[in-house]
Amino acid sequence: MASFVAASRAAIKFLQLPSSGFLAPCLQNATVINQQQVRHRRTKHWDPKWKRLRKAKVIKIDIPNLNEKADELSQEQIKTRMKERGILPPRPWLERPFYISCTGGVFEPYVPPEGDGRMSAISREGAKQKIEQLEKKTKSMMAIRKIRNYDEDFEPPEFATIAQDIYIDAHRTLCEKNKYKLREIVTERAYPELMHNVADKTIRWQFLKSLEPPRVVHARCTDVITKENIFAQVTVRFHSQQTLAIYDRFGRLMHGSETIPKDCLEYVVFEKHLANEYGVWRLHEKIIPDWMPPKAPAFITYRVDDEPPVEAAQPKTKDVVAEGDKGKVETAATA
Repeated sequence: MASFVAASRAAIKFLQLPSSGFLAPCLQNATVINQQQVRHRRTKHWDPKWKRLRKAKVIKIDIPNLNEKADELSQEQIKTRMKERGILPPRPWLERPFYISCTGGVFEPYVPPEGDGRMSAISREGAKQKIEQLEKKTKSMMAIRKIRNYDEDFEPPEFATIAQDIYIDAHRTLCEKNKYKLREIVTERAYPELMHNVADKTIRWQFLKSLEPPRVVHARCTDVITKENIFAQVTVRFHSQQTLAIYDRFGRLMHGSETIPKDCLEYVVFEKHLANEYGVWRLHEKIIPDWMPPKAPAFITYRVDDEPPVEAAQPKTKDVVAEGDKGKVETAATA
């Protein structure tokens, strides 16, 4: 019995005072209160060679003064702050990026001779026109030579046929009101002029035939901003037969006719950005000579009110017949 009691006391004493030999090295320090933690072999870095450098590896951050206002600083203080932070001073950009895809008008526009299309070459006026055209042909030949520097296959007779196809395609696209395709055929200058006052209208246009083959009558080249940025403009003469009818939103005929053809003499300018590798010829403007007769005005539909307009009140009058002359009647205002 005495031996059993002694064994129990020894067991209780063993449980109350745990031995550090049975615990892991990382848990031995946790059993002791207020004892400093000790590094062991398994927690140390394998290479203590860079211990001092790892200790010095600290990033110091300069916290900006958020209460500081830029409006209250002088120019010297602002320069000092920008130098400290490595910021370059702002550059005053005065340039604005823009893209020039076409010119704003017709440079050296072609002046059509008066009576063109009505006078034959045998008559005196027609022969005079031919001589004037030969005199003005020198500048056009120089411009055509410059166009060939960028487009080797450019030939005026062949281009006149291509220009006629562009002209017909542009008018058909306008009748269809296909805005996206029209921007590819005409320049940015001609687009608003073509689309002006087209809304709520129906256009019926048809190209019947050419009375005379189209021909190039004028050609010019110019540079924009730089010497290498060259634009070319070629004026083509079209003498054709067409039909045109314009209907308003109610289906009433405003202008022209779909059955009566008319002879049309037109001078159309085509432009190309020669410096652009992917530039194409587009319809740019139509030259209207001064001697051309004005077009007939369109029949405009307007609203008619049922009630007549209220007239302003007029003073009452009475007729007074003079005794001397009964044929004369005087009108006097009543008092």
